[in-house]
Amino acid sequence: MPQPVRVGTRASTLALTQTGHVAAELTRLGGLEVETVHVRTDGDRLTGSLATLGGTGVFVTALRDALLDGRCDVAVHSFKDLPTGAAPGLLLGAVPPREDPRDVLCARDGLTLTALPPGARVGTGSPRRAAQLRAARHDLDVVDIRGNVDTRLRRVAPGDLDAVVLARAGLARLGRLDAVTDVFDPSVMTPAPGQGALAVEVRAQDPGPAPDPALLAALAALDHRPTRLAVAAERALLARLEAGCAAPVGALATRADDAGTATLTLDAVVVRPDGTLRLHRTASAVLAPADGPGAATSVGETAGGTDGTDEDLAVALGVRVAEELLADGAADVAGLAAR
Repeated sequence: MPQPVRVGTRASTLALTQTGHVAAELTRLGGLEVETVHVRTDGDRLTGSLATLGGTGVFVTALRDALLDGRCDVAVHSFKDLPTGAAPGLLLGAVPPREDPRDVLCARDGLTLTALPPGARVGTGSPRRAAQLRAARHDLDVVDIRGNVDTRLRRVAPGDLDAVVLARAGLARLGRLDAVTDVFDPSVMTPAPGQGALAVEVRAQDPGPAPDPALLAALAALDHRPTRLAVAAERALLARLEAGCAAPVGALATRADDAGTATLTLDAVVVRPDGTLRLHRTASAVLAPADGPGAATSVGETAGGTDGTDEDLAVALGVRVAEELLADGAADVAGLAAR
């Protein structure tokens, strides 16, 4: 009897929900029996702000270790949590279709961002969101918070906050969109690179028998090419800026199809932490046709960071926008390492 596919995940409600969606799809697409493996990460164990915990990777390292040492066969991550550098021994097996990547406000009394009173206390654990909040409303009191979705929502009145800012994708997956009082246009609050997308990682080489063909086929079917390309552009920008999830950097790539031509457009911002300066750049690249040489057809072709022409174009687009932001002074504005 085939062994069940062990899917590694953090044990938070949101992580389990996200992993549950992936596990259900692997079962549907490949007829696989799936077993969930809970892994505790530093981000779950430690307290303090994301920046003080080390930023990018704090929710990822333990999951990757579990994958590499064989405790699980697949690991599911929120894509925005992944470091941009290569992970030796691992491949990006699939990128499922993306949820709406926008940020949202969850406020008392149904208030929107413009309707919040001067001095309103708005909570977020993200330096990117905090900087963009200050840019949009310099009169707000932005409060650094930690905790899961329910913990954050409970801090809104009658708690100690007037509102919190969260990712719409997480609320949608949890069935909590009823808490949303305002959806931010990306021109007001540009999402984090990879926000709303999931990353499904696998080992590059299995130390035992060859990987189950049914798993490989299910991963290939689960992979969503438009999402993979959009995230590739966003993360290439982040990598060139040498920034992580603790940096005030936003990026959102969108695809438009017109008369058989697909265009990927990347909008990106770098914001001074106090919100007093906001740099914005946008650029586009024309992609290959869906059935052309840039199309990915299997896990072997998609995993590992390139599927040919299209992913190369997406990465080049991200690097180009990052270079333009750096030329505008982004490194000094946001305290980035890149020069």
